[in-house]
Amino acid sequence: MAEDRQRRTLITGGSGFLGSHLCDRLLAEGHQVLCLDNLITGVSTNVDHLLEHPDFIFRSHDVTEPIYLRDLLAGSTTGPADPRVDYVLHFASPASPKAYMRHPIHTLKVGALGTHNALGLAKAHDATFLLASSSEVYGDPEVNPQPESYSGNVSPIGPRSVYDEAKRFAEAMTSAYYHTHGLDVRIARIFNTYGPRMRVDDGRAVPTFMTQAIGGEPLTVYGDGSQTRSLCYVDDTVEGIFRLLTHGRSKDQEAEDDALVVNIGNPQEVTVLKIAEEVISATGSISSITFSPLPVDDPKTRRPDISLARRLLGWEPRIGRLDGLKRVAPYFQEAVRAAVKT
Repeated sequence: MAEDRQRRTLITGGSGFLGSHLCDRLLAEGHQVLCLDNLITGVSTNVDHLLEHPDFIFRSHDVTEPIYLRDLLAGSTTGPADPRVDYVLHFASPASPKAYMRHPIHTLKVGALGTHNALGLAKAHDATFLLASSSEVYGDPEVNPQPESYSGNVSPIGPRSVYDEAKRFAEAMTSAYYHTHGLDVRIARIFNTYGPRMRVDDGRAVPTFMTQAIGGEPLTVYGDGSQTRSLCYVDDTVEGIFRLLTHGRSKDQEAEDDALVVNIGNPQEVTVLKIAEEVISATGSISSITFSPLPVDDPKTRRPDISLARRLLGWEPRIGRLDGLKRVAPYFQEAVRAAVKT
């Protein structure tokens, strides 16, 4: 790629929680950004502030259908006119249990057909490809913390399987393109991330606890709350993903490494019960805590081994959990008020 040519990045699922934050970061780094989203779980308001940006293009597109760059750029006067792309980031997919259980077949299709289409586009343009995978590929792990070498403990037919297996298949497809076509690929195994732009009805721990605490309702903890999670603030996650995307691999590294898979998450492990207590404190709520039966296949532990990210990318989280919860509380307070008005 010529150094004087503006980089163009296509991101699927770009109106989602993580995707929209990555659009912000990529634009700040001087990229032209082509954001694709069919808005099944993405939210258009997440990128409304970018619509007038000279280097941002939004297109409504379902990535389970073929991606033709020339068609997507037709009529655009933004950025470079030539039909090419330098980076492809595949972030399209329902991500919370509530969302992927509502759209099980689409979730599987995005992991299979969507990944294939995004990889095909990257191959056609010799672009760097980054897959947003998930800590869910480890299932209910029997190893703690989870290193990239751990193959996981996943049920292929359980209630979470549509997401877990979609991500595992997406990783397999991405690896196949690396081995068969020599495509430059990176796989980010993203652990629990939270921050502004999460949906209040997301269903995951932080938005659920925040919504309940702000509304003065009891916080619902499943099981006895002893199951653990590792929460990473969105700014830290985006930094790790960007470093992985732009990491230069030498020929020697390419000869040594498999497809580049890196855990991106916070290694600070905490119980779900403790998270509930900290959310009550961060919001100044007087809510109590109630307990409900543990869902099937709910992971008992979740903690990334980030040794590789530290060594390869020089990355580790900088924002502590208590600080992060205080930062995000005002967003949820405003989002809950807006939801009540509608």
